[in-house]
Amino acid sequence: MLLTEQAYKKIDRELAKFPADQRQSAVMAALAIAQDEKGWLAPDVMQDIADYIGMPAIAVQEVATFYNMYNLKPTGNHKITICTNLPCALSDGNKAALHLKEKLGIDYRETTADGHFTLVEGECMGACGDAPVLLVNNKRMCSHMSNEKIDALLEELKK
Repeated sequence: MLLTEQAYKKIDRELAKFPADQRQSAVMAALAIAQDEKGWLAPDVMQDIADYIGMPAIAVQEVATFYNMYNLKPTGNHKITICTNLPCALSDGNKAALHLKEKLGIDYRETTADGHFTLVEGECMGACGDAPVLLVNNKRMCSHMSNEKIDALLEELKK
């Protein structure tokens, strides 16, 4: 077992939401729980989840590789996902992305040398009217991100 007892209890709560013959329905939640604990989803962690849920490891990997919110390699302490879909791009999303890249000194799918930040492109976050939109660590959505708001967010996250 690669996760803590607490993580398996959380996965058990997710499994309880589905009939016994549909345990695989909890895979997304199980991956999120594992990632919250480990920071990313190493192959052995995905195998452990597959074994625990009782589904093929390749099926777990297919889910993890399909969705952008799962980290398949280590990331910085703060993963910043910026929406680059057309509505956000037309509403200064590209400008915000350029500012982030310059401020952090990295490109998409890179991590700062100090390990604080990883920057990734994201798909639509369902907040087109709030563009530009950022998502921090898959949990915190930040809207109307001007250069000033981006600078303030980076300073806050460094602390």
